[in-house]
Amino acid sequence: MQGLCDDVMRHLLTHIGGFDECVSEFVRITHTVHSRQTWLRHIPEIATNNQTVAGTPCTVQILGSDENMMAINALEAIKLGANKIDINFGCPAPTVNKHKGGAILLQEPDLIYQIVRTLRERLPENIPLTAKMRLGYENKDLALENAQAIASAGVSALTVHARTKVEGYEPPAHWNWVKKIKQVIDIPVIANGDVFSLDDFIAIKNETGCNQIMLGRGAVMRPDLARQIRQFERREIVQKAEFNEEIMNWIRLFFDLCLKKEANNKYPIARLKQWLGMMKKIYPEAHQLFDAIRVLKEIEQVHTVLQDFQAA
Repeated sequence: MQGLCDDVMRHLLTHIGGFDECVSEFVRITHTVHSRQTWLRHIPEIATNNQTVAGTPCTVQILGSDENMMAINALEAIKLGANKIDINFGCPAPTVNKHKGGAILLQEPDLIYQIVRTLRERLPENIPLTAKMRLGYENKDLALENAQAIASAGVSALTVHARTKVEGYEPPAHWNWVKKIKQVIDIPVIANGDVFSLDDFIAIKNETGCNQIMLGRGAVMRPDLARQIRQFERREIVQKAEFNEEIMNWIRLFFDLCLKKEANNKYPIARLKQWLGMMKKIYPEAHQLFDAIRVLKEIEQVHTVLQDFQAA
């Protein structure tokens, strides 16, 4: 979720709880070896034992098509402390695909195999290697072949976003295809796509047969979703977060964390607007708050609105 689930959002969501693990935004690999500064800018968790502030493990994700440079860069990340690498074969962004990264590689199962195999052979044996894919680029004709290529090349687990690149994020996600993939490979398959509620989580597990589920946009739109799932799995009473009692505190914390990261540019306000723009699909209060700050440009103005909104 490039541009959406950066280290600040990972900090917040894992603070709320319920996650077993999180994955970084992808680090794009081209023809250069990234510096320590670049790795830590994208994934500061590397410097804290690959954990968020809440202690949730964080995996380094990379994206590219040059297997040699991907291996070199992955080794550099490992040298800095990374302890797990994930390969992105799912990003649908046109700019990324244009430069032969992400979902466009799903048109070439042989190349996918070569990329994964090269990394597996060159990374230390104790470093887990995983991957994420979509069902295809324009269609699903190569879905099973791509999954088999990735699995046979040596990954320890595969996450499947149940749409093609062309389908983007439009519903529905084709959970039945995740089940098909699970039936033809012998590694753990993690299901992903259209999990926006606890009911969705229960349904995707039942339809795919997967024990592990990856949350994406649903975790951002409903920030306590993972916590609800954890409570359900533990057979505890599921307690949904109330907007004024908990979610407003998270919103203010998020804004403070954004300010701590980059206070001298548009980042804090832009990220807050982006988040509220997603949450407003779930919470009417988020819609009201989004409308209240939509045209604001000054940090103090936003602080005032947040404080007044919570006090109302």
